[in-house]
Amino acid sequence: MNELQELVLSANLELVNKGLVKLTWGNASAIDRQQGIVYIKPSGIDYDRMRAGDMVPVELDTGKCLGSLKPSSDTDTHLSLYRTFPSIGGIVHTHSSWATSWAQACREIPCQGTTHADHFYGPVPLSRKLTPDEIQDGYELNTGVVIAERFKNLNPLAIPGVLVAEHGPFTWGSTVEDAVKHATILEEVAKMAYQTHVLGNQNPIQKTLLDKHYSRKHGPNAYYGQKSNT
Repeated sequence: MNELQELVLSANLELVNKGLVKLTWGNASAIDRQQGIVYIKPSGIDYDRMRAGDMVPVELDTGKCLGSLKPSSDTDTHLSLYRTFPSIGGIVHTHSSWATSWAQACREIPCQGTTHADHFYGPVPLSRKLTPDEIQDGYELNTGVVIAERFKNLNPLAIPGVLVAEHGPFTWGSTVEDAVKHATILEEVAKMAYQTHVLGNQNPIQKTLLDKHYSRKHGPNAYYGQKSNT
């Protein structure tokens, strides 16, 4: 057991505490880039039974499981994303109700207000549907492939999440704690966007306001929060 396993366990339990995961419908992982090892939730084990030592180590390059437990069935998707996005350190996948509803409707989540703009620089994108061949052969890996396709011209740190068509959301961050935070935010903005549409507004936020709110929290000119003493 190591510190990263403790963090991955804590992240998985936090998903339950925040109401983003029911039963075993979700997973969180983190990567040790220096060692090339990903730690991920074991497959199909109840959250109240999991311990830090149960978080399964998997080799990034080969996908080889180094633990005694079977890793999450979504492991190949996580590995694919870590290979594609070298800047990320943690990944979360849930079937949270609001975000999953947008994914099942095959609609991206529009940015319509400042809550969204503070954290996602634009709409939360939607991946394309997998083909029958992609579903039948290498399904989890191909899920990562279609996410990578969608982000070909997008910055994964500026838009730290995606909706997989007919499936659900994946989020990520520089750490697994950030990935959990982004999953929490994504669920809230998905709910807000739905309610905004029901109230009759389907227009995106003004570009100037999007730029202002995102840039005041992110980037070289950010001024939100307290200055570090280090």
